[in-house]
Order: sequence, then C-alpha cells, then structure tokens
Amino acid sequence: MREFVQRNHFLLRRLHSLTGVVPVGLFLVFHLFENSRAIQGVEAYNHVVESINSLPFVLLFEIFGIFLPLYFHAIYGIWIALDARHNVSNYSYGRNWAFLLQRVTGLITLVWVTYHIFHFRVPKALGAYNEGTAMPGLPDYFTVANAFADPIVATIYGIGIIAAAYHFANGLYTFLITWGITIGPRSQRVSSVVTNVLFVMVSAMGLTALFAFR
Repeated sequence: MREFVQRNHFLLRRLHSLTGVVPVGLFLVFHLFENSRAIQGVEAYNHVVESINSLPFVLLFEIFGIFLPLYFHAIYGIWIALDARHNVSNYSYGRNWAFLLQRVTGLITLVWVTYHIFHFRVPKALGAYNEGTAMPGLPDYFTVANAFADPIVATIYGIGIIAAAYHFANGLYTFLITWGITIGPRSQRVSSVVTNVLFVMVSAMGLTALFAFR
C-alpha cells in the first residue's frame, strides 16, 4: 500500500486537493445553505428538502458525487496527517498552526460527518421517516428540531460545523497554491484574507441554521 501511494503520490495529492473543494467543499456550503432555510420557517425548510430529494438520480449523486469523494478525501487525508511532521512547538508561525489545525479539523469533520450520516441519512434509508412526518420518507423540520433539542447533539453539530468550515476554507487556501493559482506572496496574502472571511461566513451560516431549529 505504501509503495502504491508513494508511486502515485503526485496524482493522489492532486485528487485529494481537488475533492476537498469539488465536490465535497461545495456540497458542504450548499448543504449548510439548504439547512439555513429553516430561519424562514417550517414550510420553507420542508420545501427545499422535498425539492432536492425529488431530483432524478439523487441516490447516484449521493454515492458518486458525495460519499465516495468524501471518504477518499478523508482516508487519504488521514494518511497525510499520519505521515506529516508537525513543528508547531518549535516554529509557531501562523501557517504552521494552520497546517496542524487543518489536520485536527479534518479528523473532527470526518467523525462529525459520519455521525451526521448515521443520525439522519441511515434512518432515512431504513424507512424511519415513512410515518409521522410532514414529508413521508424524509426528515421534516420538526424531526430535525427534535434532534437538535438535545444540547449534546446541538453541541456536537456546532463543533462539527465550525471544524468543517475551517477545514474547507483553509483547504481552499492550500488548493489555490497547489494548483498554481496563487503563486506570489501578495496573491497568497489576499487569498488568506478571503478564505478567513469565507470561514467566518460558512460558520455563521451553519450555526444560524442550527439555532433556527432550536
């Protein structure tokens, strides 16, 4: 396995970088935006969930457009994290801390997303929402609100949202460097500001959705 990874290191790193932005990162932003419709009320949230789940080939998109890229990105990311050398204790520069936080938030995000899948997506697949919801077969507004009424669940989601938002935003910063888009120091400084603002905005959107259900 190690020989395969080392032999294909360049390609795997490029795929890892790309999948972190497209489709995984973009889906994260879209999914949080979708859930933020809860601030507009029950009907608005239920409508957007029904609309998305009525799209053709939605299951195929979930498998090949979300789950497979997500877990490739996560598993190879763990490989990179275990193989990395962290020097924060010796060289406490901002980017070194960002490098470490990227790995930590990646692990937190993986645990949170897996928890989220088993919390909502697996019950949906098993038919848990076929009765007693406003949308048969789907978790409606009150199903989600009841889940988030538990402070432990709400805390888990809050931590997960912030970790995922940071991992995406900082990953986008490194993506732009990896793919030769921001080469010089000035473009990287601008990119750093933009991605930090993006982190705040995505976190705010996700937390707004979370509190809307509570």
